[in-house]
Amino acid sequence: MTDSVIQKDNYFSLSFVLSRVLNSGVIMSIEKNENELKGLEKSISKITKAKHVALFNSYTGAVHGALWGQNIVHGSSTRLEQATDQERKFLYWLGVNLEDDLDIGLGFTTISVNWQNLNELEEVVLSKATSTQNQVLVLDFTDLGFGPCAALAVNDISIWKKAERLKIFGAFDLKTMWTQEESDSDIEPAIQFNYRLSPLVGACVKLTLLRRNHQNEDRFHTKAVGTTFR
Repeated sequence: MTDSVIQKDNYFSLSFVLSRVLNSGVIMSIEKNENELKGLEKSISKITKAKHVALFNSYTGAVHGALWGQNIVHGSSTRLEQATDQERKFLYWLGVNLEDDLDIGLGFTTISVNWQNLNELEEVVLSKATSTQNQVLVLDFTDLGFGPCAALAVNDISIWKKAERLKIFGAFDLKTMWTQEESDSDIEPAIQFNYRLSPLVGACVKLTLLRRNHQNEDRFHTKAVGTTFR
C-alpha cells in the first residue's frame, strides 16, 4: 500500500460522509453497527461480482485472511505481483515463501481504492480480473482517509469461511455468542486475531461507495449553500 494525499477537491465528499455517519447513531447502536458492516459487504460484492466478502480492520488482516483461507501457511509458497516491502515482511513473519516462479499461482490480487480511482472502481476490478473463478481479491480502502479498512472478495465459500473465522468476533463468533453453540467446528482456527472492522469506519466506506460519481451534485450543493448565505 502506498501513502496518498487527499486532494482539496475531495474535501466536501469526505466531510459530507463523516457528518452523515456521525449523526446516524452508528456509534451507539449494536444493531446499526451490524447493518453497516453487512451493507458494506453487499456493496463490495456488487462491485466485484464476488459471492462472498470478509471485512478487516487493516490491509494486513485481509492479506492474512486471503492466505489462511487458501491454506497458504508456514512452509507454503506463493507468488505476488510487484510485492511491496510491507507484504514481503509480513509473509516472512508468517513463514510463507515468496516465489517468482510463474507456475505458482498468485496468492491474491490487490486493489488500493482511493479518491482518484473510486468512480471507476468497476473498471479497475475488471482490469485485475483473471481467467479463474477462484480469484482472491483484496481491496484496501485505507487511502480514503476514514481509517484502516480492507476487504477480501472471493467466490469460494471455503476461503471466505476460513478467513472470516480468523477474526475475533467475526461472523462465526457472533453466532456462537447468541446460540451458545460452536457454529462451525470444522474451521475453528488455532489462534484468532483482532481483525474486526470498526463499524464507524465501515459505515463511512459504505456511504462513500454508495455516493460515487456525485462530484457535480456536490459542487452544485456547495455553490447553492454559498449563494444562500450571501
